[in-house]
Amino acid sequence: MSQKNPKNAPGGGKGAPKGKKGAAAGKKAEEEREETLQAVVLADSFETRFNPFTLETPRCLLPLANTPLIEYTLEFLAMSGVADIYVYCGAHTEEVERYIQASKWHPSAPASPFNSLEIVKTTARSVGDALRDLDARDLITGDFLLVHGDLVSNLPIDAALAAHRARRIADKNAIMTLILRAGGLGSHRTKSKGITPVFVVDPTKNRCLHYEEMHPLQANKYVNIDPELLSTHTEMEIRTDLIDCGIDICTPDVLALWAESFDYEVPRRHFLHGVLKDYELNGKTIHTEIVDEHYAARVFNLQSYEAVSKDLLGRWTYPLVPDSNLVAGQTYKFERGGLCKENGVILARTCKAGKRTVLGKDTSIGDGSMVSNSIIGRRCHIGKNVMIQNAYIWDDVVVGDGSTIDRAIVASEAVIGKRCKIQPGSLLSYGVRIADNQETKEGSRITRVKRGEPPVGVATDTTIVGDGGEGYSFDEEEDSDDEGIAFHSNLIYSTSHLNLSSESISTLNSNFSSATPTQSRSRLSSFAGSISDDGDPSSSNEMFHHDAVNGLLDALKEGDDFDSAKLEFMGLRLSNNASDHQVRRAIAVAFTKRIAQLVEGEKMEASKAAAKTFGAPGAEKFLREVAVGTKNLEDDQVDFITCLQKDLVNRGSGAIILAAVLKELYQMDILEEEAMFRWWDENEALGEAENKEMKRVREKTAPLIQWFRDNESEESEEEEEEEEDDSE
Repeated sequence: MSQKNPKNAPGGGKGAPKGKKGAAAGKKAEEEREETLQAVVLADSFETRFNPFTLETPRCLLPLANTPLIEYTLEFLAMSGVADIYVYCGAHTEEVERYIQASKWHPSAPASPFNSLEIVKTTARSVGDALRDLDARDLITGDFLLVHGDLVSNLPIDAALAAHRARRIADKNAIMTLILRAGGLGSHRTKSKGITPVFVVDPTKNRCLHYEEMHPLQANKYVNIDPELLSTHTEMEIRTDLIDCGIDICTPDVLALWAESFDYEVPRRHFLHGVLKDYELNGKTIHTEIVDEHYAARVFNLQSYEAVSKDLLGRWTYPLVPDSNLVAGQTYKFERGGLCKENGVILARTCKAGKRTVLGKDTSIGDGSMVSNSIIGRRCHIGKNVMIQNAYIWDDVVVGDGSTIDRAIVASEAVIGKRCKIQPGSLLSYGVRIADNQETKEGSRITRVKRGEPPVGVATDTTIVGDGGEGYSFDEEEDSDDEGIAFHSNLIYSTSHLNLSSESISTLNSNFSSATPTQSRSRLSSFAGSISDDGDPSSSNEMFHHDAVNGLLDALKEGDDFDSAKLEFMGLRLSNNASDHQVRRAIAVAFTKRIAQLVEGEKMEASKAAAKTFGAPGAEKFLREVAVGTKNLEDDQVDFITCLQKDLVNRGSGAIILAAVLKELYQMDILEEEAMFRWWDENEALGEAENKEMKRVREKTAPLIQWFRDNESEESEEEEEEEEDDSE
């Protein structure tokens, strides 16, 4: 329970003569005051990465799964036990202030967990300016959390805070602790793309020694470490696998260092790099707390907006999920099948709202429409025969009949006409109107206003939005101060517009990855949860694998038609850029897992379990088209069999199930004899080099392979006899 100090306590009376006891009590009160945890929220990013949306709305109020971003940040601070908060605003200060005052977080609200929450207006043009202003105001009295207004985290910081305070007591020069997430060396959708943060850490002291950022545009493709560090530290780790979630535990000395250096503008590339580099001058140390559990990420650009949205849909952020109803008035319920919707949603009888989809209040979806892996806000009207996948549609949007929206963001009050095609990467800002039969270009950004205070309306470009449309193509200003704008300004990450050769891209991360293809689970992100690495570096698309397997498994359990499951699956493949092998692996794991559940949980015979699972509505067509492909190539079949075999290594009845699965797939004409012969012979040729568990799993298949061969031999003999009879 937070204690508030009395403002007008009397100084004399009976307590006055007890000097020593009074002094001790005063000291204790002072310690308690210093232990009160404060927080500074940078509500303004001082960046243009979310343009054109942030021309009209502050980033911290943009909706993430239909909830303003700052709600997630304040929930995290409340869970962390913060008492006093200072929210630093630059652009759109009035909007942020109005929102906070009307929210449950304002101290005047009965349920507010905070003693105080102050909106600090500033004319700062960078994070550095804001923190120097904060230092001058003398508001910070002790340890404080420094976070951004785009943080989403369910991470408990008790351990990190206790370690920070212990270090501070032991050494007053230990001024800051960075909380970082271990993301694994493989691909991870929440990692920063293009710009790779490199942390050099002494693991024996949890001390950060050096920081750099690497990206494809830099001239030098190496990390420049001071040789003195090599001689003074017996152990060092160069980490490129860390996700910087922007949670910093600071002492007031941090603000003093910002105040001393007017050239520091951003927290990592300037401040962190500079303070570590000048250790000999300032003597200040910065430490790290690297965590493997829980969730923490910043929505710092459009790509991370998509990544964190998918994590919310996948419920990695629990309890920060839509059905927790973080904002007053929300009525989300998580329904069977993975659909999350509010009251008042109207779904036509023949529409399909797929898994990992959020639908806001009073939204309607017409007949024949399909929605998957998408978030749709309140009061939206989706017409008939509309296809929406991997899209983020805000409030009061209208989508005409027959239109398609694929991996795009559509802001509030936008209107999309009939038979339109919104291509991947498209950004349609507030109130944009696209006329009928129009197609946007990939990566296009369309708005009705241009930069200004307030934003100024601009004449419509009918070549972009069509006759009767409203909006024009938004182009970022060339003089942007953000060095990472080339990597951060698009929804879909790409370097094609930079005209880079493959040699120009930093290979630091890839070299580490290729050297250690198989990582222990403790080094992987907790987002990878139950994913089993099959030892193949090409199989490391963790997020795709998890989401794809769970989606297919749900369809198999519920007996759903695979049309909806296929739409969701192919959307996941597209958004995660999954390879053919990763697709086959996910399908193999989902089907074998379901069969194993029937065999081991319901005591069903393996052959009957395989027949039931592969007999699910639409499953045969799905396997034929997606698992082995319509070309039915032998290489693809062999790879699929190997994926089945690798997953069944982990199943108690794996050997029996594999034999039953191969027999069933053969009878369905999905696998051919030649593919099974090749798979068998290649494993036999390995001899003693073959993995023992892999060999054990395929042993029960030997009679099936022999039966195929005997049958083939008999057919060959019959053909020869027929040829002899014909010749006579």
